[in-house]
Amino acid sequence: MTEPIKIEPAANLTERYRIRLEKEAHVFAAAHFITFAGNICEPLHGHNYGVAVEIEAPLDENQYVIDFIAVRDELTAITQTLDHRMLLPTSHPLIQVTADEREVTARFGDKRWVFPRTDCVLLPLTNTTSELLARYIGLALRERLAARLPAQVVGSITRFSVEVDENHGQRGIWSLAADAVH
Repeated sequence: MTEPIKIEPAANLTERYRIRLEKEAHVFAAAHFITFAGNICEPLHGHNYGVAVEIEAPLDENQYVIDFIAVRDELTAITQTLDHRMLLPTSHPLIQVTADEREVTARFGDKRWVFPRTDCVLLPLTNTTSELLARYIGLALRERLAARLPAQVVGSITRFSVEVDENHGQRGIWSLAADAVH
């Protein structure tokens, strides 16, 4: 009978564990426009955005990083709020967004768009870039997980990352690491 193989990491390496979720359920279709180069506004258009999440933490007493189901469900809830909507930034210095119970009006220079209120998501962002959408989704997900899971689970996270793919490999990525996570 042979001895079981002992697998140990090299002495100079640190083990780390993380999970990654990138599922069909975490795709949302939405319209937006962004500004660039200071004063240029691109035309209104849409994407089929894909969202992926990575969470790194030490293994818990059950030998996993975090509950996949909790992350999956909370991320799905967030992406559903964005699906088939017009995404508008409310903190942009040159885009003025005003809303009432029926309509949302967005203005940039001499451009003006009017949308039904129920078709819009007003986001506290300066621009609806994939990078800032990743941050928005990441912060919302952390907040939802903190409300759902024990504090020690969320408190043990050492890295939290969200990717928003807007065009088959064209991604904006946001992450929190180490001391910034808690």
